[in-house]
Amino acid sequence: MKISITGLGYVGLPLALEFAKHLPVIGFDIREERIEMMKNGKDPSHELTPEEFKGKNIKFTSDPDDLKEASFHIIAVPTPIDDHNLPDLKILLEATSIVGKQLKRGDYVVFESTVYPGCTEEECIPLLEKECGLSCGNDFKVGFSPERINPGDREHTLTKIVKVVSGCDDEALEIISKTYEMIIEAGIYRAGSIKIAEAAKIIENTQRDINIAFMNELSIIFNRMNINTYEVLEAAGTKWNFLNFFPGLVGGHCIGVDPYYLAYKAKELGYHAQIINSGRFVNDSMGAYIAKQTVKKIIAQKKNISESKVLILGITFKENVSDIRNSKVIDVIKEFISFGVKVDVIDPYANKTEVRKEFGLDLKDKVSKGYDAIVLAVNHEEYRTLDEEYFSSIAADKAIFVDIKGTFRNKINKLEYWSL
Repeated sequence: MKISITGLGYVGLPLALEFAKHLPVIGFDIREERIEMMKNGKDPSHELTPEEFKGKNIKFTSDPDDLKEASFHIIAVPTPIDDHNLPDLKILLEATSIVGKQLKRGDYVVFESTVYPGCTEEECIPLLEKECGLSCGNDFKVGFSPERINPGDREHTLTKIVKVVSGCDDEALEIISKTYEMIIEAGIYRAGSIKIAEAAKIIENTQRDINIAFMNELSIIFNRMNINTYEVLEAAGTKWNFLNFFPGLVGGHCIGVDPYYLAYKAKELGYHAQIINSGRFVNDSMGAYIAKQTVKKIIAQKKNISESKVLILGITFKENVSDIRNSKVIDVIKEFISFGVKVDVIDPYANKTEVRKEFGLDLKDKVSKGYDAIVLAVNHEEYRTLDEEYFSSIAADKAIFVDIKGTFRNKINKLEYWSL
């Protein structure tokens, strides 16, 4: 059996390389520049090392005709939201169409892209049938197995996370499960239906989003009380069943996106998802809130805000990754700019070209001096090793140190310190 993986991003590439230890793999992506990088042992997402490409039975290609060689197809492409926070299935449906044109009798198609419950059966399967002229269940089988990869996490890697698997019938469930069992050490969970598997994935991230929104709301309340949120959470965390969540910016292509898919489906069914939407509102507003609080503190130092300069440390959506998709740091930056503040942004992981294309910003190669506020926006490893002496050396008189994640709590004494 040959396996094809369509979409070689942070999900598809590790999956393809893992399967390539056991079976011949066709790694397909429409972006030719990425294909060339992978042929040379380079991960465009900067998650994998060149050594992880070596000795693998894999063919990287941007030619859809190569997919015909495979009989088991996995689709792992992004499912973002549009400017109105509605599901954007364009990439998924394009990938489905490409794979559908190559399907043969007896083939399997498994979707890993996160979607709302019902999407696979309502949108993807009819498109596959249209493109190949075959019947799902009789001529080919379909399943859904949601990705659970956590970018930047070296502990919970692909093979060490339980894999939820589903199929269009019992036979599909069995074959798909056995296929994934080749690579998943943590075990397989057989879901009762495709919709159940879709729903399981989407509530994982929605649950985290709601819990973080609660923490963010607490941080707003405690800021008005002039008490530190992290100290409150530390005290509350001494109880065994207290949930370990913290305030912060919630972006990226999972937690900041998936709740909108579930809310969209709920609305389609005639129900307004109040808690989900409220959590999204709180989390989406945190970037502007952080900037406004910082501006207030700069003004309190009797400084002209339009002549102030701020340093932003980090622009990726989370620590120790290069991915800038849906990063909420840009909300902090935009709010500063709206006040006339000059903003410098540095990030050792982000790609300058991608940042310019996505946000219209130019990353700085190095920091300057005289910053009226320093905002630690992303907890990259490189930043956690710095100290107050360094921050003071680049700060102006009476500068503010904004520590979004509370990394330097009780370590900043000379600069005015503030965190969520």
